[in-house]
Amino acid sequence: MADNKAVNLTEETARRWLKERGVEIRDIADLVFYLQEKYHKNLSIEECIENVERVLSKREVQNAIITGIQLDVLAEKKMLEEPLQSIIAVDESLYGIDEILAFSIVNVYGSIGFTNYGYVDKQKPGILARLNDKSTGQCHTFLDDIVGAIAAAASSRLAHRAAGGDRG
Repeated sequence: MADNKAVNLTEETARRWLKERGVEIRDIADLVFYLQEKYHKNLSIEECIENVERVLSKREVQNAIITGIQLDVLAEKKMLEEPLQSIIAVDESLYGIDEILAFSIVNVYGSIGFTNYGYVDKQKPGILARLNDKSTGQCHTFLDDIVGAIAAAASSRLAHRAAGGDRG
């Protein structure tokens, strides 16, 4: 029973922290729509939301969300030791650990997620443009990659289901 409470707390925390950092489910669903609209005739935003919700229900995804957001918050508060503090605060291009954390999300739905993730990470549409805006004073070194990875995973889930290979 205690393990079930931990699972619920982890999901509740992940969802709450996304919202507190300014990320809504609809924002992620808009990225899914951006990635998939040309491949799925009559794709609806509701289908995109459903796929995002399913991705967010995965424990691996929740763990990545709370880990990444916690590191971003600690960097904002200047509570990390150097050189990690500076590396995360400026989102150093050669750091790469933020992408590695995002890959743990992308991996949940197979290799197609890597191409979706790479594309959306390069284009930075929608919410990703705001999360990458360094002028806000907020640190989103991990969050931007996490949000892109959730969208890529939801897109992959959509593709698997459309191809008849339901991936949960």
